[in-house]
Amino acid sequence: TIVANGQTYDFHILPSGLVNPKCLNLIGTGCVVHIPSFFKELEDLHKKGLDTKGRILLSGRAHVVFDLHLLIDGLQEGELTEAAKKEQSSDGQVVVAKNSTGGAIGTTKKGIGPAYSAKHARSGVRIHQIFNKEELDKRLRVLARGAQRRYGSAMKDYDVEAEIARFDTYREQLRPFVVDAVPLMATAQTNDKEILVEGANALMLDIDYGTYPFVTSSSTGTGGAIGGLALSPFKIKHIIGVVKAYTTRVGGGPFPSEALNDDGDTLQSKGHEYGVTTGRRRRCGWLDLVALRHSHAINHYTTLNLTKLDILDHFDTIRVAVAYTDPSDPSAAPMTDFPEDLSVLDRCEVVYKDFPGWTGKGSVAGAKRWLDLPEEAQDYVCFIEDKLDLWVGYIGTGVGREDMIVRDRGDHEFERIRDRRFDSTQIG
Repeated sequence: TIVANGQTYDFHILPSGLVNPKCLNLIGTGCVVHIPSFFKELEDLHKKGLDTKGRILLSGRAHVVFDLHLLIDGLQEGELTEAAKKEQSSDGQVVVAKNSTGGAIGTTKKGIGPAYSAKHARSGVRIHQIFNKEELDKRLRVLARGAQRRYGSAMKDYDVEAEIARFDTYREQLRPFVVDAVPLMATAQTNDKEILVEGANALMLDIDYGTYPFVTSSSTGTGGAIGGLALSPFKIKHIIGVVKAYTTRVGGGPFPSEALNDDGDTLQSKGHEYGVTTGRRRRCGWLDLVALRHSHAINHYTTLNLTKLDILDHFDTIRVAVAYTDPSDPSAAPMTDFPEDLSVLDRCEVVYKDFPGWTGKGSVAGAKRWLDLPEEAQDYVCFIEDKLDLWVGYIGTGVGREDMIVRDRGDHEFERIRDRRFDSTQIG
């Protein structure tokens, strides 16, 4: 969700760089794209007065999400839910497993996983193949026959010939948007064009380094960006880790610092935490430095953008997760590295550091300078920096693009000397 020039835009498939009239936007090779949704989102932007003509391109090597994949996504989620049923009570109420190792993934049911599965099974369809009708029709029919064998009568409402006919109408409409992204990106890098890479999911949903299997189906970190866009790692100047001042998650999976109380409800309501694609209420909790340290170790951030600090205006006490403990091994030292085994994570307890809030001492909302922040808010930011040894260069203080504190590195060094109040060798 982007608020720019007084207008709110919801982006799903399209890059949010479209709000900048000088920005050329590319959906990269590493993406999968549902063509009807691509055109629907463009139409919605046009209705809001955003001119995208000539500014949105689509890699011909990206893969297609078919309506078939959406159907399969829903069927797979249903199967996982059924498999996780633990028991049935006497009144017929189904009880479903709540732990981190079983149950539905909680996908958006937009066909993402099945499309990536087809890609890696080498049975998918690339965007450029849409322009070869014979090839597209053949490959889609093969996919449909495989799904029919796998899911049987559950596929009765899917009509492969109807989907083929829809692509007959998209073919020429789509052609102006499709490019070979390799020479495009090579030329941009040779000419030292400024390139900003935007991903849809955070590191904890990465297929390799996230909370597998409760993840998305692609590499969401720095490595995925390099591979998905043919970027030269030698050209990268900055890697900005964007993190909320608290933690949210949509769907199933582990969430150690989740606040299952009034605090979580306040974070959700004040932060307007609903998934853009599904409209689902986001699960909310306190900032988790164990997960953030894990993310930093993989993505190698040069700075952090700490967003939505203003939402913490509403708390007398603010918590930060600094470590985990395993009750099954009381003698073990607290864990500051994120465990790879979800069964371990499932039984972990969280070690928190509590901070006094700044209610009654001023509001963060709309602040433009570091010195505009209440001292308690400054303490909170400095603690994050000290624990991660990472500069917080940007602090979001509201929904508007202008609601941002940009901290100069020179000022930052002065602030660290002045405000360093924490012993980085201590957990709490």
